[in-house]
Amino acid sequence: MRPALRLLAAGDAALAPSERLDDARRHIAAAVPGEQAHEDNRARMLAFLATHPDALDRSCADGHLTGSAMVVDPSTRRFLLMLHAKIGRWFQPGGHADGDATLPGVARREASEETGLRGLRVAVPAIDLDIHEVGPPHGPHLHLDVRYLVLSPPGAVPAGNHESLDLRWATEAELPSFDVDAGLLRLGRSALAALDGLERSRA
Repeated sequence: MRPALRLLAAGDAALAPSERLDDARRHIAAAVPGEQAHEDNRARMLAFLATHPDALDRSCADGHLTGSAMVVDPSTRRFLLMLHAKIGRWFQPGGHADGDATLPGVARREASEETGLRGLRVAVPAIDLDIHEVGPPHGPHLHLDVRYLVLSPPGAVPAGNHESLDLRWATEAELPSFDVDAGLLRLGRSALAALDGLERSRA
């Protein structure tokens, strides 16, 4: 049975920063059940944290934790994607934990900074777990990405910062046209399933 999702807004005590790696471990363990790749990544993440006590910091050369957000306008069921300025590809908003083990707070903060949207609410627990390798400028290393559903106010108009070349809303059917990877397609499916669960709980 999938756990009930809970929406958190700015100022919620559950989003207060933490430096405890055990808190990050708890967020990973609590992520909703998902597809096989998601579950494989859960096991890999927990094993990585067991041998890398500095996984919250980008100075951890083998890899480090990140938090990202699938921002959804619930009135249209569209996702907000950003064209990453350095990589030149479309991704969901997100970024490094930088010492903060409260990963839903990381995801919400990064989404707000990268999209300019206010009033974002993050759903907990996480809806997807992904591990991918990134390269320069710091050499090949892993991003252990803990991913959350984040709801925008209906009709919100984004305004990007220096980290993006463009921001666009897209439906699930449109995602493949942005040349996104399998992990982001999986995240889209998980986000809509989570949104449906939230709406059922309110009915």
